[in-house]
Order: sequence, then C-alpha cells, then structure tokens
Amino acid sequence: MDPSRYDRTQELSAAEREALAEFVEALEAGANMRVPAALARLKRLMVPVADVCDLMGSHREARKCTRGALAREMHRRGTPYWAWTEEQWSQTLKGEGSAWPSDYYKSASRRPLMAVAYLLCGYRDLYSTGHFKVSIFAEKVFGRERVESACRTIRDELSGWGCGAWVLDGSLERMVCHVMLANGSPLLEDLTTQKLTEMRDRRVPKSLHPNLYAMSRALAARGLIAAPLSVPRDTYPLERRPVDDCPEEWASWCERWRRTSTLTPNVRTITYGRLLQIGRWLARSHPQVTGPEQWTYQLAAEYVAAVCKLTVGEWSDPTRMKPEKVGRPMRPWTKENQLHVARAFFRDLQEWGWISRRFDPRRAFRAPRSLKTLLEPDPRTIADEVWAKLLWAGLNLTAQDIPLVGYARPGVKGQPFYPLEMVRAAAMVWLFAGLRHDEIRRLRVGCVRRQRGDVTVHPTGETLPEDAVCWLDVPANKTSEGKPKPVDPLVGKAIEDWEKVRPDQPAQPDAKTAEEVHYLFSYRGRRIGKAYVNHTLIPLLCRKAGVPVEDARGKITSHRARSTIASQLLNAKEPMDFFAVSEWLGHKDPSSTRHYAKVAPTRLAKSYSDAGYFGRNLRMIEVLIDQEAIRTGAAASGEPWKFYDLGHGYCTYDFFQQCPHRMACARCSFYLPKDSTKAQLLEGKANLSRMREEIPLTDEEVAAVEEGIELHEKLLERLADVPTPEGPTPRELGIVIPLSRKPDPER
Repeated sequence: MDPSRYDRTQELSAAEREALAEFVEALEAGANMRVPAALARLKRLMVPVADVCDLMGSHREARKCTRGALAREMHRRGTPYWAWTEEQWSQTLKGEGSAWPSDYYKSASRRPLMAVAYLLCGYRDLYSTGHFKVSIFAEKVFGRERVESACRTIRDELSGWGCGAWVLDGSLERMVCHVMLANGSPLLEDLTTQKLTEMRDRRVPKSLHPNLYAMSRALAARGLIAAPLSVPRDTYPLERRPVDDCPEEWASWCERWRRTSTLTPNVRTITYGRLLQIGRWLARSHPQVTGPEQWTYQLAAEYVAAVCKLTVGEWSDPTRMKPEKVGRPMRPWTKENQLHVARAFFRDLQEWGWISRRFDPRRAFRAPRSLKTLLEPDPRTIADEVWAKLLWAGLNLTAQDIPLVGYARPGVKGQPFYPLEMVRAAAMVWLFAGLRHDEIRRLRVGCVRRQRGDVTVHPTGETLPEDAVCWLDVPANKTSEGKPKPVDPLVGKAIEDWEKVRPDQPAQPDAKTAEEVHYLFSYRGRRIGKAYVNHTLIPLLCRKAGVPVEDARGKITSHRARSTIASQLLNAKEPMDFFAVSEWLGHKDPSSTRHYAKVAPTRLAKSYSDAGYFGRNLRMIEVLIDQEAIRTGAAASGEPWKFYDLGHGYCTYDFFQQCPHRMACARCSFYLPKDSTKAQLLEGKANLSRMREEIPLTDEEVAAVEEGIELHEKLLERLADVPTPEGPTPRELGIVIPLSRKPDPER
C-alpha cells in the first residue's frame, strides 16, 4: 500500500460532510437502499478503505462494518480518518467511540479497520488496542513468505545456540510479528538497536520481552544490529521511587555522586541506596539539614551514634524489606558498611571540590571501639559432613536431578533449562575451585590446561605427578589480574566434557576487560544469570544430597563454599601454608584470607599438644638420696643428703629448682665434682636411693642443654654476676670465662 497515491486532505468538504450525515442516518435507520448513493459522494474516503479490504481479503460483512465504523467516527469528529491522532485511533480501535455498534468490537471485522489505521495512517501502537491475532495480521499486511523468512532466520540462529522448542514455539513468531509491525517493515535489515529499545519500552507486550532479548542477540550475531538489547537495571516499583521520603536536595547530591563515581555499577547502586538512607535519617532527625555542605563534626558524631543503634528496616524503603526481619538488631558489619559509605561520600565530595573541608570524614565517621570489637573475622564455613554430602551430590548428578521447564501442553514434554554437562561442570567448579560467583560466570572457553608430564618442585626437589592437578585460568577479578590456579583434575574433566557438547555461542563483551570473549557457561546466546549459583545450582545439589539449604550460619551460598574450601586446605593432614591459601584464593592482601580460612578447633588442639608447651619446660633429672645421712640425723645437722646429677658433677643445694645456675653450675660450695674422691665414695654407697625429678626449665636453659656448647657459654656469661646460693657470683669465683673464647686481660 502506498498512501501517497490517495488524496489525503486533512479537512472534510461540505459535500463530504453532507454525504457522511446522510450515510450515518441511513445506517441508523436501516435504509440500505440509500447507502450506495452516499458512498458515491465519499469516493475520496472510501476507495482507500476498499483497497485495504481487498489486500486483507475481507469478506462482505467485514467491509460493511469497517465502512460504517469509519463513517460514524468521521461524522462525530468532523475530520477524515487521515487527520486522526494516535489517541483518536486508539479510542476507535478499542471501541470507546459512542457512535458505532457495540457488537463490532467483538467481531473479527476489526482487522480491516486496524489495517486502515496501520497502512493508511501510520498507526503503530497496535498491541495497546487489545487482543488480536498478530501473526495472521502480519501475514495479511506483509505476505506470508516474508513473515516466515524473518521467523526462520531468527529460529535458525537461536536453535544453533541450544534453544529448545519451548523458546522457539509460537511466542517467538508472535514476537517477530510484533517487531515487524512496530517497525513498519518485514525486513530485518531495517531494524536497529534504538528501534528495538523503543519497541520494548512502548510497543511490545512485556510477556514477549524475553523473546525480544533473544531476538536482539540473534540479530547482533548476524550483524544486522550493532548490539543486543540490555536489560534495564532499575527494578524499583514504579509506584514508589526510593527517593520519595528523602530530602530532594540530598537526593540530588546522591544522584550527582552516583553519576561521577568510578566504582563498579553494582557497588554504586548499593552505595546510592545507603546514601538515601542517610537522607531519610536527616528528614526525621534534622529536617533543617538538606545538603552535605551543612554537616558538622557534631552532626557526624550524632549520626555514628544513631548507626550503632540501628535496626533492620529503620531507614530503608519498606516496600523492599521482608516484614519478618523489620525491627531486628542490625549486624555489626552492616553498621560498619553504613559508616564506610558516609566516609567515602564525604571524602569524595571534599576531594572533588564540591564542598569545603569542615571535618575529616575518616575520623568523624570511624567506628567506635564497641563496634570494632564485634568486627573480627568470622568465616561462615559449612560443616564437614554437609560439605561431604554436597561433594557426593556434585559427583553423582544425573539427568533426573535437573528439573524440567517448558509449557505444559498435551504431548509436549519439558526439557532441562541447561544441559546436564553444563550443570555438572558448574557444580564441580563451585565445589572445588573456590571462585567467586562472578568469576564462575566469567570463565572462558579453554580455561582448563592439563599438566604435561611430571614436574620437579625446585625448592624441595619433590616431584608433582602429571595427573595430580590441572590448571584453571581465573579471569581478572576485583583484586588481581587473571592467573592460573591449581584445581583437582575432576574439575578439568567436567569442563572438557561440557566443551565437547557446548553449542557455538556468540562472543559477548567482558565488562571488566572490554574484550569480546566466549564464556564457558553460555547457552542460548547468553551467560548464566547472576543468581544461578545461589538460587538454582545450590538448591539442586542440596536436594540431591538430602540436606537443607540453610544451616545454623544461614543460607548456603556461593561465597560460603569459598570459605569452606580455604579452611579445609588450611586444616588438611598435609596443610597448605597460610600465605599459599591466600595466593590460591586470589587475595592481594593476606589479611583478607582471615575472613575465609579458619583453623579448626581439633587442629588447634593437635598443634598445641604437639608443641609440648608444658613438656618442653619440664625435664627429668636424676636425684640421689643418701638414706644413711637421713637415718643418722646428719641431714638435720646440715650434711648434704640429696644430690642432683648434673652430668659433670652433683649439686647438693636443697632448693635446686630455684637456683639460677642449676644447668650452668657456678661451682659454688654446693657443687661436688664427679672426679673427686668424695663423689666416688657417694656413688659406692650401697644404701643410695635413685629417683628422677621433673624440673621446669626456661627456654634458655633448654636451648643450652639441647643445642650445644655455644648456647651454654652464652648462658654462663649472662649468669656471671648472678649470686650463687652460697653468696659469691661466678665472676667472683673466677670460673665464668668460656673455654672457646680468649680471656680478656682487663677481666
């Protein structure tokens, strides 16, 4: 249809007005004989309608209804249909006009009227006029062959990516027809990303938006459009914006910061929400303060005190809170995050020169000591028995464990949303690789490399067998560049099995590196969703393992697996070094590892036992008891009766444990050399009682006994001026010069 070949004058002539009045009067009176005479005078208006009806193949009754409806509306409005606005056409197609038959809207004769609006007047907002068979209408307008060719192009591209029948059914055809009608052309080459965005926002039903996104990816892969549609980030309900109860000026500052900040989009969104919470606190506590330039150190201190008393939902948007959690005490880390947001916000505003520096945000918004004591690292590890069951579930996944999706229709069975090989590979990566969920989503095809041959570890000379590990190339993350990490060969096998059956997928941009990459976990032309691991994969494994999705520490999430694996590596029989665990996790600062890896109580107890803290400071020393001296009373008169064997002699000092020279004897009067005659007589006594006594030793004494003569000499030097039990010091006795050193003439 070429509307330019018709007379499209925007006003009705006097003769046309008179003919319309006569036509409508004849229709109302049922005088069918007078209708042809009136139509003859409305040739300029009715010939294009007749051509459209011929194109649509409309039957006689539909033609009559179309002519009658248009004549009534033109007579009522006083303008030809060429001059009708979109709103007027919408009212006409919806049946809101008071001058046309009430049963017309229910009949199939509405299709020619829609064709008049579409082909002659450029009306494109068809879906808002109510339900109609869009596929039939598009075939009538553009021709069946053109519609089928466009649908076949999209279907072939999507089916090559792995899309099943539940995606490629009638809804895809309806969506393609909607797009063709909204664009006014059956040619896919006439589409652009901008046009598709406009159609999504105005002219395509929301029920077809998933198919519209799939179609845009197919068009981008074919090179017909520059880029596929992006999903809008704003998910707040339209009836309530998050800034409704926040001061307008404060909200404008927050929005300005949000547009200027260089943080990642997700972090900016979270921080923006926290800043709006500060605005809600201001509106309730200090309504006179509306901007950050009005803040003082005193107001910042009051805000810190309010944060310390904060409860769940107190400053949040109530439409986005779970009612059962509102009013609960806020967790310490959440309070610290609230203060961190305030510090970062005011610091940025001061550094950017937007406000004057009236106080130091780092000091004004720092967490008080009472809050800092609650911020110790507390890794939320999963219990070993639960983790073992999840490992078993991941290793034994079958097709029966994966739920089926699709439309419930007779004779049509559902199918898994993702293939078994892909689900199994994702499960093995989560269970063994210790990656963040974003790193799992951004793994690339070919990220697994096998180790070729045995490798000798140079520092130790040990050999790493060929099949001990495989290497997983981790993409660049928030703390470091991409680098390989060793993982279990089971991970490599699962990924290789998935890559063998993975359909070819279009390259997609990596937001962190700005590269066009082929993602490993991509299917139907798009990556797995951000919530797939937490909301789909983990519940699936929990059902398979027969464990709940929550434990005493909360929900089982992707990040808790990271903590569990790190803790098990640190507490293994042959444990990894703490810094090695930090490197394996990809932490730039080893202090971050404390929030993930936790020493198990059993390993702590074993380490304490192996350290031998008490046993190290207790030594068994042989003691000789002279029973004859005790029986004869010589011991009571001061004669020695208890002799401590020092190896090179005996000590007769009763309080030997308290003597500072006990392991480095100063040769005082209590010392009895073994080479003396008195010592030989003592050893020859028949009534001598031998026993062993535990003596607590200092670290220096233990080192002197166990590590050699050099440490023994150092101990002698340190005790040179310490009095012996008899009174004089070793220096005064003249026996403290070590044999291995030359004597000092001055001494």
